[in-house]
Parts: sequence; C-alpha cells; structure tokens
Amino acid sequence: MRTVEISEEPIRLGQFLKLAALAEDGAHAKELIEDGEVHVNGAVELRRGAQLRAGDVVVVGTDEVRISVRP
Repeated sequence: MRTVEISEEPIRLGQFLKLAALAEDGAHAKELIEDGEVHVNGAVELRRGAQLRAGDVVVVGTDEVRISVRP
C-alpha cells in the first residue's frame, strides 16, 4: 500500500483518483466509479463527490492507496 499526501481535507473522490494516478482524467474517474470499481475503506463507493479524509483507504483494482495530510 502506498500513501498519497493531500494539502488539506476533505478531498473529493474524483479529484483524489486523479491526484493518486488511479485515473487518467475526470472522465476516467467517473467511469471507474460508475462501474463500481472503486472501494473506499472496504466498501464500493458510487459517489464521485464523496468526501475523503486522512486515513481513508482507496482501492482500484490491485492499487491500494492511503490518504494522509501534509503537516
């Protein structure tokens, strides 16, 4: 599992997918979410605007990413 730092929380799921390089762009992020391929803290997340915070774990396929906030 890798960690991706954000500058402040919360961050929207669609934005985080792009930041963490789990999606190529916004359209790809939307497609992944709509297809049920994105899990947040072990549950399928279907809302692109879902608010993520430090400690949340996002999984797409075999990529697993934990969110942290820059001090």
